[in-house]
Amino acid sequence: MIAINGRYLTQGMTGVQRFATEIVAAADALAARGDWPAARVLHPAGARDAGLASFHAEAVGRRGGQAWEQIDLPRALAGDVLLNLGNTAPVFARARQAVVIHDAGAFDTPESYSLAFRTWYRLLQKRLARGGARILTVSEFSRGRIAAALGIDAARIGVLPEGGEHVLRIPADGAVLGKHGLEPGRYALVVGNPAAHKNLSALTAAAEALGEHGLTLAVAGAADPAVFRAGGGVAAEAARVLGRVTDAELRTLYENALCLIFPSRYEGFGLPPLEAMTCGCAVVAAHAGAVPEVCGEAALWFDPARPETLRDALLRLIEETGLRDGMRDAGLKRARGFTWDAAARALLAEIQGLRA
Repeated sequence: MIAINGRYLTQGMTGVQRFATEIVAAADALAARGDWPAARVLHPAGARDAGLASFHAEAVGRRGGQAWEQIDLPRALAGDVLLNLGNTAPVFARARQAVVIHDAGAFDTPESYSLAFRTWYRLLQKRLARGGARILTVSEFSRGRIAAALGIDAARIGVLPEGGEHVLRIPADGAVLGKHGLEPGRYALVVGNPAAHKNLSALTAAAEALGEHGLTLAVAGAADPAVFRAGGGVAAEAARVLGRVTDAELRTLYENALCLIFPSRYEGFGLPPLEAMTCGCAVVAAHAGAVPEVCGEAALWFDPARPETLRDALLRLIEETGLRDGMRDAGLKRARGFTWDAAARALLAEIQGLRA
């Protein structure tokens, strides 16, 4: 049988936990049709409901966090193959497991993490690779970077692109526009996360370009309004920090935005651009990391080291007749190639050898 590391059920919902939640749900749906084998989702006590129909969710052990993962989880396996979806895994499960490492950020962008965090990730992931764990990731970009960081052949790493259709599962909450004084088509959206916020100068340039045309930069998620106020003038007037939004509100924001701006310099996959394309939202993104793999020719690109190129891309989108509609159509077509069903099927294919 397959055991799935359910530690993600005790964590907040970031991109990694979204991946785990959606790929497990897709595998569970496939199992109901006989297209995925039986599996147990093992999790610490107090986890949220996994919402599964075919897989069995089970609380094991008495610990939490890393101690649960390293001690309680391997004791509960009873010979099962273990599937870990969130960057970490128990060392003592050794080769009878697979682990999805989403990027090599702990090696490539150490400034984004505390010393303790990046040291633990580096040591653990190298140990897992040496112990024979099957390493998986979410893009060709991440495969190359992880192979270099762990000192292994890239052929040892499987790739499972993510899906975006989850964003359509929850009905849109249109009240979010009135709540923040936003008009359809009159704002550009930034979905705030630590990676995107590394490029704050680009966001200020975006706010200025939009403000000159009477448009707004709406930043959903964690962001500091002082970043825009510091420069004063047009940027301060145009930027609107929305704070955290629900999935239903996020869908509305995507569906009504002029575009999504995605300025991250380093990204293991790039889920917000895929969600945006799934909702028919044009994407303006930094040409960096794995995002070109996700968006292909369906995005307008800019150089993350040159904020003026973001300004130029936005002005094209605002002023060029038909460009936004063409990008929306191209994005919808591109997004159809990324589904959680396909990801779950690819995941099963990648772990077949472990089940022999």
